Amino acid sequence: MPYLSVHFRESLSPEGEQVHFGLSKDGYHWEAVNGGRPVLRSSLGTGGCRDIEIVRKQTGGFVLLATDLCIVYKMDEHHNVDWKDCNHNGSKRLCCWETDDLVHFSDQRLLYFGRDDFGCLWAPEVFYDDDSGDYLVHWGSTVRETDFEHMSIYACRTKDFVTFTRPEVFFDKQNEILDSHIVKFGDTYHLFYKNANDPSGNMHETAKSLSGPFTHDDEMDRVMRYYTNAGAYEGATTYVLPDGRWCLMLDFFGCPKDEMGYVPYVSASPGDTRFRRADSEFSFPYGFKHGRFIEITDEEYGRVKAAFG
Repeated sequence: MPYLSVHFRESLSPEGEQVHFGLSKDGYHWEAVNGGRPVLRSSLGTGGCRDIEIVRKQTGGFVLLATDLCIVYKMDEHHNVDWKDCNHNGSKRLCCWETDDLVHFSDQRLLYFGRDDFGCLWAPEVFYDDDSGDYLVHWGSTVRETDFEHMSIYACRTKDFVTFTRPEVFFDKQNEILDSHIVKFGDTYHLFYKNANDPSGNMHETAKSLSGPFTHDDEMDRVMRYYTNAGAYEGATTYVLPDGRWCLMLDFFGCPKDEMGYVPYVSASPGDTRFRRADSEFSFPYGFKHGRFIEITDEEYGRVKAAFG
């Protein structure tokens, strides 16, 4: 079965912080789309987008969301970035496009959720809730109430990506958390997130209800401790491979920019977090940064190939 990856590329040019596509026939071996150039460019907000999300709508077509942030434009002459300022004053909206065919796209919109106290909105994801028949949009935010010093996972709901409920805290910890990823297998909800400190690392919890309570997964902690420099990974996302194994992608950023990108881990089956690192089984044309991997049809694969090469 073919797959699509939506992602950005870390670079010292705004060209990287746009919407990029990758394709794969088997989920393991990936190819560049459009010669590695963006498929979509942001023309609103900060002029860049990171942390790209794509979801297939229940009614057909797709929605793409992204963090409205261009780090290149915030760099000083030495390429340093004031991340505290980004937490306080960056990405006040989410970028949004819709498409019926992965080739032709709507005009870009910036989504506003009715709250002016967010310092930032980072790393949006969408989960379709079968029980309620709507979409849970979730992301990481700082808020004025805590002087923009604490990031939690916020969420709102929508049926059409036009009208949204008021955002509320969805998941919180004593430490800052970000980069939430939700998937459901059977009657179990799986929540991945990045714990910012004490310890810094990617974590996993499970629940029998989307609203929780969630139970911490110690096995995932052991896996992450096994791999050195666990705090230098973020942006967890998962998908099921054609052979039934579960693939966890973690975005590695603790290195020079030209070496950044997703690192693959695999487990025996969906829901099994006894992951092992599997670099040798995967290939990428360049570093895919913080995005999403989804299954597509053979027709959709062919259409993207024909349109963009």
